Amino acid sequence: MTLRSRILVLLSAVVALAAVGIASVLHASARADRRNHTQAGGPEVTPGTVRLTGHGRMVFRNMAWGPHRDELVSVAATDPSGPRTASGVKCLRFYAASGTGVCLQAVHGPVSDTYRAVILDARLKVRDRYGVPGIPSRARVSPTGHFATWTAFVGGDSYAGTDFSTRATIVDTRTGELVPSLESFRIIKGGHRYRAADVNFWGVTFAADDRTFYATMATRGTTYLVRGDLRERTVTTLHTDVECPSLSPDGTRVAFKKRVKGLPKDAPWRLYVLDLRTMRETPLAESRSVDDQVVWKDDRTAVYALPGDYGADLYQVPADGSGRPRRISSAAVSPTYLGQRQVSAGPSR
Repeated sequence: MTLRSRILVLLSAVVALAAVGIASVLHASARADRRNHTQAGGPEVTPGTVRLTGHGRMVFRNMAWGPHRDELVSVAATDPSGPRTASGVKCLRFYAASGTGVCLQAVHGPVSDTYRAVILDARLKVRDRYGVPGIPSRARVSPTGHFATWTAFVGGDSYAGTDFSTRATIVDTRTGELVPSLESFRIIKGGHRYRAADVNFWGVTFAADDRTFYATMATRGTTYLVRGDLRERTVTTLHTDVECPSLSPDGTRVAFKKRVKGLPKDAPWRLYVLDLRTMRETPLAESRSVDDQVVWKDDRTAVYALPGDYGADLYQVPADGSGRPRRISSAAVSPTYLGQRQVSAGPSR
């Protein structure tokens, strides 16, 4: 091959690569533009007033394409697939209780994104802002609205593998007092003080007494359900193989995702419910892998997100292991049922 031929081949390759690059950029741009336009057959979404008070309403992050994508929307709890009222407030993760909300947001910068946690009042007005040290993954508010929590990845971006690091933060929404990381709490494991450099916490869920919480703790390849005490600044291990716990409204059970041997490494979980008195596990009827922190619709029903055409869809399943899963809303994630009452702090110590 002559030098001229080699140059022509090289130029052709460069042109071809440039064409592929331009096509990829145009495709991504076109897809992003489509997300700003309402899609035929999607849910009805209109702007309006959204409040975090009252009963019979459900608030979640709207994933449907259109001008209100990623905004918090409100629907009738009895008709979660019905018309949506958009708030104008955008969140990556969200939860609310007793008129207090926590909204995890991305702050887009010229080079990279940063993240923050925003505490909202009942009218979705900002009360406080806090920096989040990584990609947000979980958020919860205590039943009284007095405490909020969030979990972020500070290393890695998925729970599926083992090479990740998380930070779980709790804030008193009345005073602004911040617990930057649960790693500062004293750990009691097997009745003894426990210390390890590899400890991670995530997926906090609160009881109704403004003191007790539950969370996942991981160390040396094992995950544990821990019960935390906000006054004593302690966490105590209770049960193994528990991730992303969610306390039932009656305070007696925890819904969680469990890694099951033999499942794919990128989809290893099944949903279970743990009785906190007997430590008996009940597998739920959902056979797909669920990477979410369950929300309790009531004492009998668990709600969670699975991947969908527009990001995620919401499903519900009986919490006693019976029945079968049912999709209740498309293009939705991070649901909250307003006015839900939690009547117990769970089993006594």
